[in-house]
Amino acid sequence: MKSPVHRCRDTEHGRGQSGAGAGNNYLQTEQRIPISKDVITSSSASAMWFIRDACGIVCAVITWMLVFYAEFVVLFVMLLPSKSLTYSIVNGALFNALAFLALASHLRAMCTDPGAVPKGNATKEYIESLQLKPGQVVYKCPKCCSIKPDRAHHCSVCKRCIRKMDHHCPWVNNCVGENNQKYFVLFTMYIALISLHSLVMVVFHFLNCFEDDWTSLLFLIFTSVMFGTQVHSICTDETGIERLKGETGKWGKVPCWKAMEMAFGGPFSLSWCSPFAGLSCKKSPQEHITVPQGEIIEEDVIEIPLT
Repeated sequence: MKSPVHRCRDTEHGRGQSGAGAGNNYLQTEQRIPISKDVITSSSASAMWFIRDACGIVCAVITWMLVFYAEFVVLFVMLLPSKSLTYSIVNGALFNALAFLALASHLRAMCTDPGAVPKGNATKEYIESLQLKPGQVVYKCPKCCSIKPDRAHHCSVCKRCIRKMDHHCPWVNNCVGENNQKYFVLFTMYIALISLHSLVMVVFHFLNCFEDDWTSLLFLIFTSVMFGTQVHSICTDETGIERLKGETGKWGKVPCWKAMEMAFGGPFSLSWCSPFAGLSCKKSPQEHITVPQGEIIEEDVIEIPLT
C-alpha cells in the first residue's frame, strides 16, 4: 500500500491532469466554487509557534544584535557625550521606546502562527465532517496533505499551507500571513523610525562627518520600502505570492480601509501601533480540533457530489 505522501500529487502544476482522470466526477474549472477559509481553520493558532530553521534563527539573532548595536551607538556615542542633559534624556527615551516596540513587534511576528492550515486532514471522514454544500470543490496540498482554503499557499520552510501567505521572511524566521502581518508591518515601521531618528541625530551633531555614516540611511531605505510594500499589499487585498502567480481578482476584494481594519484588528485606534494588542476582529480559531481519522484521499481536487 502506498503511503499518504506518495499518493499526493502536485496541485500547483497538475490540477488539470488530476481532473481529467476523474471522469464526470469533477466540475469544469469555471464552475468550481472554492471553499472558504472560514470552514477550514488553524488548530495551532493558540499554541506557541516557532520555526526550527537554522538560516531563519541566525537572521533573527542578527536582527536583534543590530538593534542592540544601534542602542550602544546612540547612547554611548551620541547622547552621553552631549552637554545638554535634556536633549540626551528626551532622545534617549524616544529611541529606547521605539527600539522596544520594534523588538516586541519582531517577537510577535516570529512567534505568532501566521495562519497555518491543519496538517494531514485530507481524509474522506474530515471532508464529510465539514458538511459542505453540493457542488463545492476543495483542493488538497500534495506536500502537507491538507485541505487548502481559498488563498492559501504552501511554504517549503514552514512545511505548512499558510492562509493569505505574502512571503517567508528569514529576518523574522516566519511566514508573513493572515495572522501576523500586522506585527511585521509594525516591525518594519519602528525600524524605519529608529533609522530616521538616528539619522537626524547624526546630521544634527556630525554634519561634517555624514559621509562616513551610511548605516542609518541604508536601514531607513530598506525598511521603508518593506513597510510600503506591505501596506500596499493590505490596501489592495493582494499578497506578494498572488501578484507573482497572477491570481489577481479571483476573490472578492474588500475596500482599502476595510482591509486595513481586518489586518490591524478593528477600527482605527492607538492599538494599531501596539504589538501587544490582539487581532480582536478576527474570528477565534477552533481550538483542539479533532480531525476524524482515516486514509489520505488520492485526488487533489475533490467535488462534493450534487444530490
